[in-house]
Amino acid sequence: MTVTVPLVLVVGALVFLAWRYLGLKLWHALIALLFGFLLAATALAPDIRAAIGAALSWITGQ
Repeated sequence: MTVTVPLVLVVGALVFLAWRYLGLKLWHALIALLFGFLLAATALAPDIRAAIGAALSWITGQ
């Protein structure tokens, strides 16, 4: 699965909207970002990548 710029922009927009309108604190977003980087370095990373790829394939109908 290749993460494209539009996917990154959509996720970034969702985080911005959550921060702006849903009361997400900036430090919550930073902790989630740090957790994502740490999770990417674990043995679960390929399984997570496969699950995200399957979900995106299901959503897009491919």
